[in-house]
Amino acid sequence: MAAHRVAVVVPTDFTLFELGVAVEVFAEPRPEHGTGWYDVRVCTAHPGEAAAVNGLFEARIRHGVEAIDDAETIIVVDAEENLHRPAEPEVIDAIRRAYRRGARLVSFCTGAFVLAAAGVLDGRPATTHWEFAGLLARSYPRIKVDPDVLYVDDGQVLTSAGTAAGIDLSLHIIRKDHGAHVARNVARSMVVAPHREGGQAQFVMTPVPNFTPEQEGVSRAMQYAMENLHEDLGLTLLASRAYMSPRNFSRRFRDVTGTTPVKWLNHQRLTRVRELLEQTDLSVERIAAETGFNSAVTLRQRFAQHLLTSPTAYRRAFRAGGAEAATPSSVGAPAA
Repeated sequence: MAAHRVAVVVPTDFTLFELGVAVEVFAEPRPEHGTGWYDVRVCTAHPGEAAAVNGLFEARIRHGVEAIDDAETIIVVDAEENLHRPAEPEVIDAIRRAYRRGARLVSFCTGAFVLAAAGVLDGRPATTHWEFAGLLARSYPRIKVDPDVLYVDDGQVLTSAGTAAGIDLSLHIIRKDHGAHVARNVARSMVVAPHREGGQAQFVMTPVPNFTPEQEGVSRAMQYAMENLHEDLGLTLLASRAYMSPRNFSRRFRDVTGTTPVKWLNHQRLTRVRELLEQTDLSVERIAAETGFNSAVTLRQRFAQHLLTSPTAYRRAFRAGGAEAATPSSVGAPAA
């Protein structure tokens, strides 16, 4: 069985981790899995000129974009250094040619901006690092950006969220190509979970923003809420802390934060839940009481709705002091 040809496309200023993931997963020889593994070529628009973003060293990359034309799978890694002009024209053209001939296109992290610039994500669901998901959606409104999942498999085109989500997507590709048993063996050799629970929402922490003097009323209400999450914090109570009417408070709150008081409060409560799960041995019932949820059932429902995993699984994955990886389940792609 012939090896599957893979081209890993890197920008002139590339990020080490995403390139390392692609090389480790697909280029590492794995004779135990027989023939038909992956034949990997790392390529760039200007061979010999690529350098790591942090400037610590340069990398000698011999292959140019001709490697894209020979590949059955093209993996585009991080393009964070220039998201508004994410790739050279010759790379964009090669990706378009690959798309037309039916090659599989994959992006890690902000590599999605390269696929977007090539037009191959138009009308498709896609994801990228949560920090840049809004920019991707605004820059390319024809893309159905999902900022919550770890990766999206839309058939010919697959995209992953930030950094380590490239591992999740790589293992998913191996499952598709070689089956779950092989994917588990590769994950075991890399000492990673073969399938992580939840989406990237569980990795996002949102602090209280800084405020200008004219925003102090909203700031005061938010500070009170943060210190009293266990209370029944209705709109009327929060508005009174800002010395505003509920209607005016809601309007000012949205102007300041970009969201509603109810959505913001729910997010802060879930953030506190995550901190307690990570740092304490409190039961879910006790955490629910301390964070203003009516019951453990309500907490579990909200947690699953927003973080795509359970409190118990989250605690296993993020427990301070080092814990086991979350138990695998059927999340990751659009079905998460």
